[in-house]
Amino acid sequence: MIDGSFVYRARQSVFHMTANSLLSRGLWHAAPDHLSVVCEMVVVLGPRQAPEPDIAVIRAEAERGPDTDRYYARDVVLVSETVSPDSEERDRRRKPQLYAEAGIPHFWRVEMEGAGDCPTVHVHELDRETHVYVPTGVYRDALKLTVPFDIDIDLTEIDRL
Repeated sequence: MIDGSFVYRARQSVFHMTANSLLSRGLWHAAPDHLSVVCEMVVVLGPRQAPEPDIAVIRAEAERGPDTDRYYARDVVLVSETVSPDSEERDRRRKPQLYAEAGIPHFWRVEMEGAGDCPTVHVHELDRETHVYVPTGVYRDALKLTVPFDIDIDLTEIDRL
């Protein structure tokens, strides 16, 4: 739900599916024990705002068991959205705005750019004073970060999925 309206998931391409698989698998292996990786789960940001990011990294204590069907912004460390043609406006503009306003510290936007099929990951970090995301890097072949934890994902591995 975004702005009080139910938003149906956009059609997913093979790129969308494999990019999300590659990133979620890489995050799963890299995440420290106090964090968990979830895919396509509702994140409640506030009244009338409950999107489903492609990938979210949450605090492990937010896990409440197999019946859990939503998480809350206060428990989310990172959200990642892979842009689809049917959801470009939401994934590039509205969702990052909502995630930032809710205080989620890290946002990734994943796109298929250029001639290859490798994902390009646009990494953003929340400016706590302005409550907007500030770009911190664009990654094409490898995603190597030290925040929110040590991450090293070979983006060219998408060809093997």
